[in-house]
Amino acid sequence: MDGHHSSGGDVFVTKGFSLMASFEKYPMLAEGYEKLTTDLKRLRDERPLIVEAIEEARAHGDLSENAEYHAAKERQGQVEAAISEIEDKIGRAQIIDPSTLSGDKIVFGATVNLLDENDNPVRYQLVGETEADAKAGRISYNSPLGRALIGRVVDDEVELTVPSGDKYYLVSKIEFI
Repeated sequence: MDGHHSSGGDVFVTKGFSLMASFEKYPMLAEGYEKLTTDLKRLRDERPLIVEAIEEARAHGDLSENAEYHAAKERQGQVEAAISEIEDKIGRAQIIDPSTLSGDKIVFGATVNLLDENDNPVRYQLVGETEADAKAGRISYNSPLGRALIGRVVDDEVELTVPSGDKYYLVSKIEFI
């Protein structure tokens, strides 16, 4: 081995970066899937514009001191990385319609009513990373609170440690809407 590339199992290390080869499903709501496909189309549409900018900058001569060329190449790298990431998420997408779910445990897609330590009601829907928006009451199932809620039932107490301290919640209602 040359010290730059090694692979063992599902972990690949290339020049100091480790990437877990992930083949697991990526749960999301239909609107998250739509957002990803819209973002992917926008980025793919940007590709020819970047190539144009690179060609135009190349025509200016000396590339070593050509800021436009370097900026266009950098943007090209960012766009290609974003396209690759979105294609991966779309390829592993598992679209879930919460209204088809039921049960007494909190799972992805559930809308949960909680009481905080001061008995103030809070309401969250557990969604995918793409749809997460805490201000709108939508938290990622993979967030600290989301992970703490998964599998809980009504009347369960949930304790969570966050940077601002410990938080306590009581699960008061679980809905699938």
